[in-house]
Amino acid sequence: MSLNIPVGFTPLKRGGGYLSSLGPWYYRIDKAKGEKGQLVLAIRIEDRHTNIRHIAHGGFLVTIVDTALGIVVSSSREPAQPIVTVSLTTNFIASASPGDWVEAHVDIDRMGGRLAYASCRLLVGERCIMTGSGVFALMKPVVPKEQTDG
Repeated sequence: MSLNIPVGFTPLKRGGGYLSSLGPWYYRIDKAKGEKGQLVLAIRIEDRHTNIRHIAHGGFLVTIVDTALGIVVSSSREPAQPIVTVSLTTNFIASASPGDWVEAHVDIDRMGGRLAYASCRLLVGERCIMTGSGVFALMKPVVPKEQTDG
């Protein structure tokens, strides 16, 4: 399996124990997406991410969508806005196999006062393997005793 990381991607250093156990995760900033740019989350599919058919497990792909949506929505505000997922809808289009480099491209559809709406496409090269959309509740900032390293 290729461990080559495409040019422009850097290791992502955020997330709790669950995300860390699935990684390593990578990101780059897509400068074509506005003045500030937009974060693109990526990961290389490994054997441990597969199901009995030896393709990426659907639950793992859903995790990528939820994670990418959450990180982009949260980091779109200064300072970063704590959020929780309210609703998540996904559509499986094609499969991903070990060695595939999966990129999550997110668009923020609407940012309200209490809710944010965003959509995501998972791409392997130019091939779209999944789409998803989510609704996120914007939360109050955490107080220091509630903060985690994630």
